[in-house]
Amino acid sequence: MSPSALPDGEPAPEDGSLPDAALAGLASRRLSAYVHVPFCASRCGYCDFNTYTTAELGAAPGASRTDYLAAVGAEVTLAARALGDPPPLSTVFFGGGTPTLLEASELGGLLAALRDTFGLAPDAEVTTEANPDSVTPTSLARLREAGFTRISFGMQSSAPHVLRLLERTHTPGRALDAVRWAREAGFASVSLDLIYGTPGESADDWRRSVEAALAAAPDHLSAYSLIVEDGTRLAARVRRGEVPLPDEDDLADKYAIADAMLAARGLNWYEVSNWARPGHACRHNLAYWRGDDWWGFGPGAHSHVAGVRFWNVKHPRSYSARLADGRSPAAGRERLTSEDRRVERVLLELRLAEGMPVAVLTDAERRRLPEMAARGWLEQRGDRVVATHAGRLFVDAAVRDLLG
Repeated sequence: MSPSALPDGEPAPEDGSLPDAALAGLASRRLSAYVHVPFCASRCGYCDFNTYTTAELGAAPGASRTDYLAAVGAEVTLAARALGDPPPLSTVFFGGGTPTLLEASELGGLLAALRDTFGLAPDAEVTTEANPDSVTPTSLARLREAGFTRISFGMQSSAPHVLRLLERTHTPGRALDAVRWAREAGFASVSLDLIYGTPGESADDWRRSVEAALAAAPDHLSAYSLIVEDGTRLAARVRRGEVPLPDEDDLADKYAIADAMLAARGLNWYEVSNWARPGHACRHNLAYWRGDDWWGFGPGAHSHVAGVRFWNVKHPRSYSARLADGRSPAAGRERLTSEDRRVERVLLELRLAEGMPVAVLTDAERRRLPEMAARGWLEQRGDRVVATHAGRLFVDAAVRDLLG
């Protein structure tokens, strides 16, 4: 998961330095790394991520794969200097974009730079995202040899007409082949991503997609409702009346279908949109939801260190140019107050199956808990507040009303 776009904040220092208060106790906390790879072979019609095709980037200096690799290497050096004495990385996550458009040796080189600079914890989780049609048995074997332990494939659907509307380039069976190849390569954990609620997708289409995913026996599965983002080709089609908006009741029904099918096969929910076999929850994404420290490398990547959030310039050329000049690529930063961080805990931790401590809530918020329980959205279990099954469908509304 890559954190959502942030509002403009204060200017970020040119040298990438952080406030002393953010660095205090850093060595005793968990630290993760996110590496944003902005390249895609083609742009899916529903996607609004910070990604670029070769045609969009052109041949201008700073936009090539070589420039990108050099720039990320420079940011690794800058981050190590800014953090001073950081702990070894607990998790590393390569996202995008399509990280596996880079050669396995190139991804391995970036991972080696992180390992050599920061060190990796003995049990570090190292993930890359991949499109099913961007890998082969050979490339997966090389990624595993380079030190990747976990891989997440964007399957999205097994229905050809759904893949076409989403403008996905792989065939329905390719994701299942990719899972098998990853198993053969020795990955410790394999994940699949699905999307539900695409216009024209029936309940049976969705059920068959979940069944197909389960047939591959993944360790982890993410299921996200389709969101029509402004500025995408899909949004333009909806605006022209060519396809309808996803229906909220349909989305809720499909969520319930997935949850029941996955639980029956031993994949239990640990976050609203994520299910896993025991021991296979994505520790990197849990670091986001639990408010750990992470440094995001690459154009448009976001970082968080002890309540200081900062984000890089978005375009690969601007990102490369800043680092080539010896400057931080950060476009701005935001310092969270203690109240900001408390509210953020409520927003994020109520998405988790473990919930959040009641002690995080104010007295006024605690007085609203009986109303949330009467609606069937939240319940108190001992010293924690957790979302009910129905509450998972309304978690954003529950949080809004709980916070008042």
